[in-house]
Amino acid sequence: MIIAMTAFKLPQPITTKEARRVFLGTAPTYQGVPGLFKKHYVLSEDGGTAGGVYLWNSREEAEALYTNAWRAFVAEKYGTEPTVTFFDSPVTVDNLAQQVLADEA
Repeated sequence: MIIAMTAFKLPQPITTKEARRVFLGTAPTYQGVPGLFKKHYVLSEDGGTAGGVYLWNSREEAEALYTNAWRAFVAEKYGTEPTVTFFDSPVTVDNLAQQVLADEA
């Protein structure tokens, strides 16, 4: 599994209430994306940085999302360029599902 973390510094800080409204507006576009298990929208405590934490099946499926078109959408929507950082995630603990998920050895 792969974790992708996206971040973008906002031109002006926003409140959690504003972020929730904006994030709910884009959330449906991530439903049904091949290989995407979960996405967490995030906002820094000072409201100046937003982004997402994504849990993916594979790096290839993740990279299929972060295209130039996706980057342009983020830049237009939030007024800033996003960064994307990838991490290997060999083990995930999911307390809601009461599971421990692991990549194949």
